[in-house]
Amino acid sequence: MNDSTTTTSGVQQLIDQIRDQGVQSAQEEADQLLQAARKQAADIIDQAKSEAEAEQSRSRNEIEAFRTASMDALQLAVRDTVLELKSRIVTCFEEFVERLVVSATQDKDLVRDIVLVLSGHAVDEFIKDKTIQVKVSQSLLDGEPAFKEETRQAILGLSSEMLREGLELATDDEIKGGVRVLLVDDKLEIDLSDRAVSQLIAQRMIPRFKSILEGKE
Repeated sequence: MNDSTTTTSGVQQLIDQIRDQGVQSAQEEADQLLQAARKQAADIIDQAKSEAEAEQSRSRNEIEAFRTASMDALQLAVRDTVLELKSRIVTCFEEFVERLVVSATQDKDLVRDIVLVLSGHAVDEFIKDKTIQVKVSQSLLDGEPAFKEETRQAILGLSSEMLREGLELATDDEIKGGVRVLLVDDKLEIDLSDRAVSQLIAQRMIPRFKSILEGKE
């Protein structure tokens, strides 16, 4: 009986030992699994944070690039608008000067004085006995033949002795005012038409006008 009791006690101890070892092993395995799960979760969180930060960085870079491109486009548009506006203003100023010059150079007395200035000193020294063609606007010669002759003499303002042969009064479609004096034989032209005067005035005034527009003066 004692042997049976001893055997039973030994078996129970073995069972208890196996059970304890199994519990301990299961606990260790559970701890390892839990630690691995925690590490994996931490890695996932770290990766998610890194990806989120990278995405935020890309988004910030894209936003900054878009903002920079938008500002560049806006500045370019503003510059082009200002340049176009300046160009239009200068063009309007040129047209205004041209209208003033055309209006002034269509005056018969002024045209006559221009020819007188050219004829007064130059006639004896340079154009004596040469064929002269004085080109004027058609508007100065419109009307009856008598009016044309009256205009001719008013323009020239010369005495009857000076109205010599070889002096021709002609029209030029390109002339709105002023005159062009052509020495036919020498193929030399003195241009005092509205266009020439406008260009001369523009060459002197436009640079100054642009400086004023740009605030340099």
